[in-house]
This record gives sequence, structure tokens and C-alpha cells, in this order.
Amino acid sequence: MPSSLSLPHLRDRLDQYEKLMRLDKPIGSLLLLWPTLWALWLASLGQPDWWLVGIFSLGTVLMRSAGCVINDYADRDFDLHVARTKARPLTAGKVSTKEALGLFAFLVLCSFLLIIPIWSTLIFVLALVALFLAASYPFTKRFFAIPQAYLGIAFGFGIPMSYAAQLGSVPAEAWWLLLANVFWAVAYDTEYAMVDRPDDLKIGIKTSAITFGRYDVTAIMICYAAAFALIAWVGLDLRRSWLFFAGLAGATGLALYHYSLIRGRQGPPCFKAFLHNNWVGASIFAGIVLDFWCYPVGAPPRLPF
Repeated sequence: MPSSLSLPHLRDRLDQYEKLMRLDKPIGSLLLLWPTLWALWLASLGQPDWWLVGIFSLGTVLMRSAGCVINDYADRDFDLHVARTKARPLTAGKVSTKEALGLFAFLVLCSFLLIIPIWSTLIFVLALVALFLAASYPFTKRFFAIPQAYLGIAFGFGIPMSYAAQLGSVPAEAWWLLLANVFWAVAYDTEYAMVDRPDDLKIGIKTSAITFGRYDVTAIMICYAAAFALIAWVGLDLRRSWLFFAGLAGATGLALYHYSLIRGRQGPPCFKAFLHNNWVGASIFAGIVLDFWCYPVGAPPRLPF
């Protein structure tokens, strides 16, 4: 029957779309999700609306997937020359550019449908900015010396959107958290870029690993320190308890472990450090959740000093 004959083809298309959206590699979605969850818990003082948690969790997957699709579209001629990316569906010719753009449009539409229940002028404007950041990031590698900083803004834009959804406004602490996420993204994505540095030098695109040169490891550790210092500042400003800072201390310990992985500048350990950043985000989130659970707002004690 024709329908049965088309079933393998349909399965193949879905498999290629899954790879194009990186659904088989969830690390990117997790790195986007953790800062969004930090923001939802901090904005709500530990009592987020659970339907908002669901909306933003699904939204991070959709927008990350859309970002991967448009990234592969923009880099389709470059990926062919990079060992790690030459088998990606678009550059390998398994998915057409028309299919990729159609999939990107579908994912963006689904993302916008998600914000209908929380619609406001502020949310709409922030959503448009988030879309612009996600769509334009891949092209910054042509001219921006540290495109990872731009990625940090794109990956962290769930922070102001979370505050806007929860509070109807975006206070200063949200922008401090966004800045912290920029430093964190530069740290972990430089680890990622160190893996591809030889190929990136050949094809002429710009990355922080190339820009930092022999100071790459130092720059990564400075970025970790800046990110954690900014998050600590937010915790101090909110007068949170020792549990908040215990989570941050755990993340600091993980970053020090990353130093042991990246100081040799070898590809596999650098990639392992990049993947390990999932636990950095999780440690910070665990500290926030436990802090508000054990010490709700108005319930002393808070800081031990």
C-alpha cells in the first residue's frame, strides 16, 4: 500500500528533523533552561506559578531547537569543513534549505503560541527581542570577536521574560542575572569552541577560543568567577540564606574541576567540561530551591553574617 511504503520515508524525515533540532543532544536545552528556572524561582520568591514553569520549560526546548535549525542553515557551508559537524543533516544534504527554513518557522510559531496565555505588551516585545537574538546569533561568528557573549544574551533572555511573566515588570536583579549568564555562556562555550579551534582557524570564523588565544583557560576561569560573583550579589541583595550560597559554592567547585579538564587544551576533556556545565546550572538552581523551601521570605534566619 502507498501509505506503508511512505512510512519509512516519514520516519527518516522525522529522524533528520530531530537531529537538526538537536533533540538527541539535550545539553543545549538544559543550559538554556537552568537560568530560566533561576529567574522563575527568584522572581516569585520561591513560589512560581507551575503553569509558568511548564510554559517556559517547553518554550526553552522550542526556541533552542529553532536556534539550532537556523544555526545550521547559516553555517551549512562552514560545517562541511569541521570534523565534528560535517555529518549534520543540512550540510550533509539530508535536509534541504527549504525544509530547514520551514521547520524554523514552525518552531517559532509554536513558541509564540505558547505566550498567548501570558500575553502582555512587555512579554510580546521581549519575545520579539528573543527571536531576533536567536535568529541573528549564527551570523555574529562572521564579524564578532566573541560571539559567545551574544549567545549568552540569547540563551539568557528567558530571565527577563520570566520576571515579566511573574511580576509584570523586569527589575534590576533580572538584568544582573542576565549579565551573569553572559559570563557563564562565554565560559562554557569557549570550552566548546576549544574543541573546534583548529578547524575554525582554517575556515576563518571567529570564536572566543581564537580571540583569547593562549589566555583561553584564564579567560574561562575569570568568566566563571564573574558569573558566580554576580549571582552572589543578587543573593545578598535579596538577603538569602546560606543554602543559596551553598549551591553557588557547589558550582564553584565544579568550575575548578573544569580547570583540571581544560588546562591541557585537548578536545575530548574540553568537550567533557562543556557538557558538565549542566551540573553547574543544576547546583545553582538546587541552592535557590532549597533556600526558599527552608527559609521562606520573612522567616529568619537568613544570612549567617
